Amino acid sequence: MTTDYAGQPAPGIAQQIATRVTFFVAGFGMSAWAPLVPFVKVRLSIDEGSLGLLLLCLGAGSMLGMPLTGVLTGRLGCRWVILLAAALICLDLPLLAVMESQAGMAAALLLFGAAIGMLDVAMNIHAVLVEKASGRAMMSGFHGFFSIGSIAGALGVSALLWLGLSPLLAALAVVAVMLLLMAPARRHLWPQHEQQSGPLLVLPRGWVVFLGFLCFVMFLLEGAMLDWGALFLIGSRGMAPEHAGIGYAVFSVAMTLGRLNGDRIVQALGRFRVLLFGSLCAVAGLLLAILAPGLLSALAGFVLVGIGAANLVPIMFSAAGNQTAMPANLAIASVTTLGYAGILAGPALIGFIAQLSNLSVAFACVAALMLVVTASARFVTR
Repeated sequence: MTTDYAGQPAPGIAQQIATRVTFFVAGFGMSAWAPLVPFVKVRLSIDEGSLGLLLLCLGAGSMLGMPLTGVLTGRLGCRWVILLAAALICLDLPLLAVMESQAGMAAALLLFGAAIGMLDVAMNIHAVLVEKASGRAMMSGFHGFFSIGSIAGALGVSALLWLGLSPLLAALAVVAVMLLLMAPARRHLWPQHEQQSGPLLVLPRGWVVFLGFLCFVMFLLEGAMLDWGALFLIGSRGMAPEHAGIGYAVFSVAMTLGRLNGDRIVQALGRFRVLLFGSLCAVAGLLLAILAPGLLSALAGFVLVGIGAANLVPIMFSAAGNQTAMPANLAIASVTTLGYAGILAGPALIGFIAQLSNLSVAFACVAALMLVVTASARFVTR
């Protein structure tokens, strides 16, 4: 990537809007899959174990697609990689709604995961470029639109299914919305890139490895809230199973609101203070949920975790784009891949610790890892 805009206009308002649209579309398309999962289980007549193996294909596809995207954006530019990934999602989502064989579903999930991973990396590279050109913090707001898209996709598909539409028609409706949004935005995605050649896989090195580890920790935190938050509320706070999803809901809302206001907060306080106090706020939220008795205290802790964690990952992506150990596009691809591993491996790690002790101890271990983020705040934002 380069910040040399010679021969092309620097990214402006139109490019900022197009970036926000891309983040929304990415969240919208990814989350639209979630309400379709129960229909897949019924259609394929499989048990939970087989479904779990199928879902691993989605993660595997993402882990394969992300490292390749850093090189592809260097060769083709962000615009074409974003459009290619969005097109693959639009083509593949209806297949996920109708596929009737396990082998076919595995292949479709592998492609879906790869497309989601490609879009995730390419849009973050584009976002770093636009943020640099604007001269002010914008990354949190971009990620806020991803969160809004995720909420809209999950709720929208759920509503369509509740109204009686088939999974295929619901998937086609999602595709229609994605196409309507990307059609005007595609013209304003910035094509600037470096002409790069070299291997398709580049191992992260130096400072980028440490940034990737920090992203791993922060994605591990998010995965803990997603996969284990409800079980914690049920087992440790006596919440009814049918209401336990409220925990992740309040965490998600707090994170979304934090990201939508994050750019102003970062602009006012600076990245160092936001990373320092945000990570401490997330640790305080975990400790409140673990140590304070009562359901309301646990939910308040989940809110604090959401507020504290809201702007941490966006700051890490900005840091990856600004470091000099690797080209920015390759660094962002590496950091994204390492961070995403936290979502994939993290829940299993937490489950292992919980089996040896309990979920409170597992959450305390996550809090301890978050203190590494706190201790690194000055180095990350220097």
